[in-house]
Amino acid sequence: MIHTLVVVDTPDIITDALPNISIPIIHFNQYLSDYPKKGEPKTRVINLCATDLYLSKGYYCSLLAEARQHKVLPSVNAINDLIIKSDGQGADGYQLTLPQHLSGSASAWLQKTGGDPVLAFFGQTQSNEFSRIARYVFERYPVPILALKVRVQKNVTSVDVQLQGLASLQDEQRTVLFEKLEQFLSSTWRKSSPKKRARWDMAILHNPDEKTPPSDSKALKHFVKAAKQVGIHADLITPNQIGLISQYDALFIRETTAIDHHTYHASRKAEQEGLIVIDDATSILRCCNKVFLQDAFTYHKVPAPKSAFVSINDAASRERLIEQFGFPMVLKLPESSFSIGVYKVDDEQQLSEKLTEMLSQSALVLIQEFVATEFDWRIGVLNGRAIYACRYFMARNHWQIYNHSSKTHFSGAFETLPTFEVPKAVLDAAVKASAIVGRGLYGVDVKQSNNQVYVIEVNDNPSLESKVEDLYLGKELYMIIMQEFANRLEARGR
Repeated sequence: MIHTLVVVDTPDIITDALPNISIPIIHFNQYLSDYPKKGEPKTRVINLCATDLYLSKGYYCSLLAEARQHKVLPSVNAINDLIIKSDGQGADGYQLTLPQHLSGSASAWLQKTGGDPVLAFFGQTQSNEFSRIARYVFERYPVPILALKVRVQKNVTSVDVQLQGLASLQDEQRTVLFEKLEQFLSSTWRKSSPKKRARWDMAILHNPDEKTPPSDSKALKHFVKAAKQVGIHADLITPNQIGLISQYDALFIRETTAIDHHTYHASRKAEQEGLIVIDDATSILRCCNKVFLQDAFTYHKVPAPKSAFVSINDAASRERLIEQFGFPMVLKLPESSFSIGVYKVDDEQQLSEKLTEMLSQSALVLIQEFVATEFDWRIGVLNGRAIYACRYFMARNHWQIYNHSSKTHFSGAFETLPTFEVPKAVLDAAVKASAIVGRGLYGVDVKQSNNQVYVIEVNDNPSLESKVEDLYLGKELYMIIMQEFANRLEARGR
């Protein structure tokens, strides 16, 4: 069973009339002296002690919980982030800039509060106008009690984030806190199961609103079932639950990744919390930037198309590119995926127009020779070993496997093969290219023309869809990936 404790630093809170909740509420001194207990089940701690001071009881509560391998909210990292970042920013705490899409919620907040602070409990407030901002802050800093204050200065909308403890609340506020606590535990934290408990817990991050997700719903279910077979309980979580990943032992990202994106931040946060993570943040960083990949391919002598970088669009630069590559040539934005931000140009006018457009978005544009093929190889590589292979054919009447301008023929056909039927040169190039990125899970795109192979790119978070990439191995493909997680968790010793 999974045991949950609520730890407080105010003794009379325990004897006060509280909502009828079944969770034990103990004082910090009791947690200090009575835990960990021999043979105790997995334990999760809700730390409601004051954490606004370094080395306070609240700080030590979270620190001891992590040392005892208890999952705790808030984590020491979250506390330190807010204490350190608020240093020198004034009495209102750490100031977090809000994204543009929350400006409307911020305006409603200011109109209703006049700029006064509002308490948020587990990312929730009593007013709907404040819910989106409270949830946004909680996803980044998962702390049970926060005081939030919205402000607008020089057209920048921000929110002051300040740590709070249970002792600072009035009776009415405490009642609301425990109501939100019950909602939080029932909707987010997995309840105890009477069945045999898994050795580890995994969060599988996916986005139900994503148009072209890397894994469809059936594939996600296969992952959950495969995880269970190797001793892992897997929960499917969505982006608004990222703040809670510290309760898990592993994170598997099944949402399209990007650098300036919550997937990258989730990966970084999970690694800091000690989780086993695929995709790890380094892999995301390297795979998402084609400048890194092409430079690394050249340095490590990975077979790849002839490439160059350009930062200026003038006649001399275009002349050099035409002389070096001829037409057609391929232009790529450094951060692009699923063939978005990739263009083929056939003359100097198109070259000039595209360079102008692309250099307004990026300081560098990648230029590559055009290699015409009927299909692209996609080799799935996990921890340095090829585990699946597909041939993706070009979309009808198009030069890429994806045609984003077509509604009826968005992508071409595919063929899934056993890896032993793939030419050795293709497998060797894929494994060598993936080793540059790391030891995670990658999809390596390789072209083959006239007995020559060219690595186009290494993709983190590769597509793994039911009846596509798993067509040859079936459910065994999911087992291979989940077993890798189990191996890494076992090696970690937890």
